Amino acid sequence: MNYLDAVILGIVQGLTEFLPVSSSGHLVIFQKLLGFQQPGVTFEVMLHLGTLVAVIAAFWSDVWGIIKKPLSRIVYLIILGTIPAGLIGVLLKPLFEQAFESLTVVGVGLIITGFLLMVGEKLGRRAWWGKEVEQTSVGDALFIGLLQGLAITPGISRSGSTISAGLLRGLDREFAARFSFLLSIPAILGAGILEGKDILDSGIAGHSLAPYIVGTVTAAVSSYIAIRIVMGLVKRGRLSLFSYYCWTVGILILAFFRG
Repeated sequence: MNYLDAVILGIVQGLTEFLPVSSSGHLVIFQKLLGFQQPGVTFEVMLHLGTLVAVIAAFWSDVWGIIKKPLSRIVYLIILGTIPAGLIGVLLKPLFEQAFESLTVVGVGLIITGFLLMVGEKLGRRAWWGKEVEQTSVGDALFIGLLQGLAITPGISRSGSTISAGLLRGLDREFAARFSFLLSIPAILGAGILEGKDILDSGIAGHSLAPYIVGTVTAAVSSYIAIRIVMGLVKRGRLSLFSYYCWTVGILILAFFRG
């Protein structure tokens, strides 16, 4: 892998991980249409590490609060929100693996993402009377977690689904976005641990270490930028702007590509 490849992959991973456009969906598109080949599990894990660093940096005050009070209500809500995705991922793993082979699934998933973003923004309650952490219920957390689990499907955005779910359940706009990003921490950690099992087999060749580091740093920086973009749009009630992108790409895929 050369430095340009590492930078491009880092930017793509970082932006699509948190912008509501589905990183998994874009991975399938790149593989199928552009002949993109995955660089290997080690690099993928390092990119995830970069995105994880970005989330922690962007929400350090929340993360530090969790470290100081590991039994706080926000931790309880994050655990509840993580359970549905974990169960769905384990029980339906064969179906999701098949979905990653289909552009049709990606196209439909992107269209669904567009509708989720639009509906969440239009029907979600106004920020000035939305729920904060203390008012968020068990049902709210489980519903958001359920949408996160369904977002394992390529084309359905994890961030878009969870933020929209939070808005639909009446969460304050800013808190809905914050909770979505905090909920991504165990999701990214879990994915990294599962993928990391193969690192001992693949390893990192000494001569290729520098591009790996470059890709990781690029992913972290682009992820941080994506997080700030999303937070700003959510606060202004403009996240549905990404609906048009998702619908356009989804319709083009279904119209011109099959399989």
